[in-house]
Amino acid sequence: MSVIPIPEEEINLDENKLFLSPKRIARMAIFIAMSAVGAMIKVPSPTGTVALDAAFAFFSAVTFGWKEGAIVAFLGHLLTALTTGFPLSLPMHLFIALQMAAYVSAFDILTRKLHLWISAFVAVLLNGPFSSFLVMPVGGIGLTAALIVPLTIGSIINVFIAVTAYLIIKKSKIA
Repeated sequence: MSVIPIPEEEINLDENKLFLSPKRIARMAIFIAMSAVGAMIKVPSPTGTVALDAAFAFFSAVTFGWKEGAIVAFLGHLLTALTTGFPLSLPMHLFIALQMAAYVSAFDILTRKLHLWISAFVAVLLNGPFSSFLVMPVGGIGLTAALIVPLTIGSIINVFIAVTAYLIIKKSKIA
């Protein structure tokens, strides 16, 4: 049995070229853990799943990139839903987690292409009123109407925390 040599350039494990580098995994784990803490801080809502978990995802996206933020957002929402027993069902919360990943990604992309405050406004609209309408197939117009205000308030708080932290970190040149 012969061993085929692998060229050295194919073995390159340069941390800067790997998305899931040890440093990035550790950083995401910290932000996911902080999302779990944020998941315990609730905004009163009919489902009980509006919480401060997304602040860490928005911050992670705008500071370290949309991919990291999307992963933190997805898992952060699932942790929030887990704390209330998945009141809208596991499939619906997986759908909402995908939405959160998309909103956080849009926040980062719009910040880079346009402006931080424009992306903050769009993120609040997506995560608040727009998300409310996406639960209509499950909960009807009643749940949609009941979620608009709490989701929008929660979104404003989450985005405000993320933007404030980002501006402080950016000014200090830590990240």
